[in-house]
Amino acid sequence: MGARCSKFSLCWWPSHVKSNLHDLSDNDDDGKRNEKDPWGGFSEYSLDQLRVATSGFSPDNIVSEHGEKAPNVVYKGMLEDDRLVAVKRFNKSAWPDSRQFLEEARAVGQLRNERLANLVGCCCEGEERLLVAEFMPNETLSKHLFHWEAQPMKWAMRLRVALYLAQALEYCSSKGRALYHDLNAYRILFDQEGNPRLSCFGLMKNSRDGRSYSTNLAFTPPEYLRTGRITAESVVYSFGTLLLDLLSGKHIPPSHALDLIRGKNFLLLMDSCLEGHFSNDDGTELVRLASRCLQYEPRERPNVKSLVTALTPLQKETSQVPSYVLMGIPDQSLSSKETVSLTPFGDACSRRDLTAVHEILDKVGYKDDEDVANELSFQMWTNQIQDTLNSKKQGDSAFHARDFSTAIDCYTQFIDGGTMVSPTVYARRCLCYLMNDMAQEALGDAMQAQSISSTWPTAYYLQAAALFSLGMDNDAQESLKDGTTLETRKYRN
Repeated sequence: MGARCSKFSLCWWPSHVKSNLHDLSDNDDDGKRNEKDPWGGFSEYSLDQLRVATSGFSPDNIVSEHGEKAPNVVYKGMLEDDRLVAVKRFNKSAWPDSRQFLEEARAVGQLRNERLANLVGCCCEGEERLLVAEFMPNETLSKHLFHWEAQPMKWAMRLRVALYLAQALEYCSSKGRALYHDLNAYRILFDQEGNPRLSCFGLMKNSRDGRSYSTNLAFTPPEYLRTGRITAESVVYSFGTLLLDLLSGKHIPPSHALDLIRGKNFLLLMDSCLEGHFSNDDGTELVRLASRCLQYEPRERPNVKSLVTALTPLQKETSQVPSYVLMGIPDQSLSSKETVSLTPFGDACSRRDLTAVHEILDKVGYKDDEDVANELSFQMWTNQIQDTLNSKKQGDSAFHARDFSTAIDCYTQFIDGGTMVSPTVYARRCLCYLMNDMAQEALGDAMQAQSISSTWPTAYYLQAAALFSLGMDNDAQESLKDGTTLETRKYRN
């Protein structure tokens, strides 16, 4: 029997679930990486490790668009634990001071947020300077906005890109970390779920890898041309140019766009591919916001917090539609699901067919409790066991009759009695919670069933059903795989 934990403890939650239960944005007060970070904090890799990960820095592994352009090269790599990464290799003159490079990398590596392609490690050996970030498999905003093949980016997705980018900038601002390179469509990357993220490579400062801003002066903040310095207001100006990109589907010079806006010809700014597929009110609001960001005087531009405030109400009815649907990207979890051969119970949990789940649990009964030892003293037997067994019996009757609220109460009495341990009772109460739209409580019971009987496939399948109800589909798929693996192993034995 596995060690028992309080139902409020996270000590027995699998890592693929645990990593998504919280926002990834915080460190402990002492500066150490807390357990919310699925990467285990910032790592310093050896050159040999990254050479292996990238197949010897093979040209076949070069990522043409991953938030960076020449002279630096970005490679796709796979670490020893099978996690994909983007490895940016600087040219020799970019960071002559190794101490400065490590300080910068570690500082950026402290950031963790779901709106960033997070920096997870670095390498500093001899003259080599490399950064390691989460790999984003679905290319850049430039690709989807300017060079699309199957379909233009939908209006709702453009609004989402604007909001998520503003949220990324707000997070960086809250952590006192400014963007040190121009904010352009190459630096917006799309993750496995199709969500846009800001590349963390642009948060490194003081490198000698060229000008921080584009040599195309038409898109450069006016104050940068005067002083050569980048400020928070400069980043907002760049954000305004990105709003123009999203509106027009082209890289349109700000001066030309502002002339159209002043002439009240803002519809001429709109991407012709969007005709009839966007709200004029939303378009007007985005144009107004872009024009504010592009003001000549930095003090007249909005701050990033107000950008988030302005963009949030525009998300509207599509806020619950997954990004991969809006982007027309295949759901990565479906391909993994197709490779899993599910039993009837696993299939019912994957489809969230709670009626079928109930029928199977009711029919199977308590046969899976046979391996759970319940050692009771004579004193406990004579004084307490009868009440405990009565609670379980009443719970079973209510469960069979589909009176799920009563079953919850009775099973809770049995569990709180503490004289007997039954993974099946937790499994049954889990389903009762699901039937009453209490998915978080259901997940806790499924985890408790697993902690008692760690190789019981039913516990993993029920975790999947609860995770699906919580919208954590990727984690649910992992639980289905775990359940199937255990079940296959059980039948082989």
